[in-house]
Amino acid sequence: MKFKLIVALVTDDLTDRVVQTAREAGATGCTVITNARGEGLKPAKTFLGLTVEGLRDVVLLLVEQHLSRRILETIERTCQFDEDPGQGIAFQLDIEDAVGLASQRATIESEIEDQI
Repeated sequence: MKFKLIVALVTDDLTDRVVQTAREAGATGCTVITNARGEGLKPAKTFLGLTVEGLRDVVLLLVEQHLSRRILETIERTCQFDEDPGQGIAFQLDIEDAVGLASQRATIESEIEDQI
């Protein structure tokens, strides 16, 4: 079984939506890293040296490769990254190897059985 890592860098108000959307599209779990800071094309506005932009979160989703593109596209569509710049980005990376997934392997295999 091969996996992909989907990384979503989103405004903190979208985190729950990303997690829920990914689960509905087939993800079996995630890790959320809170209070990240990012900067896009336009530098963050500051007031007396303090950033006035909202916080960002990093959502990490280790998913089976056959489900990864669908999950990625569903996140983008639901969170409207292209329509509303600054909300976030998401991308996927190939995972060469992973351990610690024995408890999820049976669930993943049964869910994607008809897709592979």
